Amino acid sequence: MIDVENLHKHFGGFHAVDGASLKIQSGSITGLIGPNGAGKTTLFNVIAGRLPPTSGVVRMDGEDITGLPPHQLFDKGLLRTFQIAHEFGSMTVRENLMMVPGNQSGESLWNACFRRGAVAAEERRLREKADEVLEFLTISHLADNRASDISGGQKKLLELGRTMMVDAKMVFLDEVGAGVNRTLLNTIGDAIVRLNQERGYTFCVIEHDMDFIARICGPVICMAEGKVLAEGTIDEVKNNERVIEAYLGTGLKNKVKGAAHG
Repeated sequence: MIDVENLHKHFGGFHAVDGASLKIQSGSITGLIGPNGAGKTTLFNVIAGRLPPTSGVVRMDGEDITGLPPHQLFDKGLLRTFQIAHEFGSMTVRENLMMVPGNQSGESLWNACFRRGAVAAEERRLREKADEVLEFLTISHLADNRASDISGGQKKLLELGRTMMVDAKMVFLDEVGAGVNRTLLNTIGDAIVRLNQERGYTFCVIEHDMDFIARICGPVICMAEGKVLAEGTIDEVKNNERVIEAYLGTGLKNKVKGAAHG
């Protein structure tokens, strides 16, 4: 689905992404882990068109999408969520979902004035779709609440719901567990797995909660200092010497030796 080749993103002399290459297989839930400052979110931002790369190539289904703006990637089915949810606080939860699909007929002044029946019919379809999404995510009871009034975890579910209002193919999730209690995090995890298994979504998930990554992800990629350190199953990556050094600042063998002689 996604092929990143020798990607760089520099901010002056700081190399946030420094020659990263990785592949995200279609139909997978891929975990992206690494210590703070590893370049994970910057990588997401470059792939999703929010930041231009300094150099390198990003492909989706074999098509070069390097540097395309977010709205063009949205039309291709590539979406991302954010560590801090970006809801429209004064609108209801349902309205936040209904506004996601683009090119709605009601956006045209002509249609609003002279094709009111068609606009109303489209709005009914969007409302029905939004209610289906809310039921899928088990938050139907929040439909008429203002988005600013729901909890942080519920806002993460709302962001996930936005991807369901369009034909998403590739979804990048940035720290879905940040500030979310364990019960809601389990609900979010269940929704991600169901979207993957039942609707064919491909996901890439940044998350620091290793239990969450182990529960929902197949392949796991670890980054540090803007580079890809290791790829494999969660157990393979967690036991990789370079990964342990990146997280702990010391190798596993040295820790074991130190413990043996301590």
